[in-house]
Order: sequence, then structure tokens, then C-alpha cells
Amino acid sequence: MSQVTEYSEKVMDHFTNPRNVGELEDASGVGTVGNAKCGDIMRMYLAIDEDGVVTEAKFKTFGCGAAVATSSMATELVKGKTVQEAMNVTNKAVMEALDGLPPVKVHCSLLAEEAIHAALWDYSQKSGVQIQGLKEPVADIDEIEH
Repeated sequence: MSQVTEYSEKVMDHFTNPRNVGELEDASGVGTVGNAKCGDIMRMYLAIDEDGVVTEAKFKTFGCGAAVATSSMATELVKGKTVQEAMNVTNKAVMEALDGLPPVKVHCSLLAEEAIHAALWDYSQKSGVQIQGLKEPVADIDEIEH
């Protein structure tokens, strides 16, 4: 049975043509999260200007197609947003922007949300900026109860 039919066109597009792949050398915040059960690892880089706006976002992901697609979409969703707005980009928002994910791949959207939070945490630690609702990230999303 092929799982390809379970993925939306948007998921396939972001997997085959991922946006914002790479690293930001002078990133304002960098966050790395993983999922020990499936082996996915996602690193998110954010450039944040003096007004607290995400001017650039990049990612490096080791994982399945859904992990790559959610990383790509997450970077698109946070660009141009304030850090508080970026904080509010949820896994549901990522999934909706991708027109859904198969149930077995929902954890990939959680990985994207947590990677954003981890990068924002790094930024807040470096800059002293408080971000409402931000908690210290976990390294393995399997530890999170959603």
C-alpha cells in the first residue's frame, strides 16, 4: 500500500521543493528538537530584528517527508511575524496550512511547533526578551503530552 495518496498536494510540494533549507550563521535563535521513536531531528534558525520581528527562518531536518514538509511550512508561517505571533504558530496551524497530515504523521507538526519554540527560547535567553507563554523546550517531543 502506498502512503503517497494520504499526503496533500501541499505536503508533497513542500517535501519535493522545501522552502528555507539551510542555516543562518548569525541566527538570533536556534532550536533543535527530535523524536526518539521515529528518529526525526529538526533544527530551526530564526533571524529576529530589533523590533522583535522574524525576518528570516531556515531549517535543517533529518527525517521523513512529512518532517521536511512541516519544517518548510513552519518557516514560511513565522516569517514576518513578531516573536509573540511566532510563538502562537501551533502544530494545528502547520497542519492546516499543509491541508492536513495522515494521523501517523501528526507528530511531525508537533516537531515543527517545538522547533519554533526552541529557537524562540534560545533567542529569549540571548536577548533577555520575555515571550508570553514560552516554556523551556524539551529535546525529545515524545516527552510532551498534547
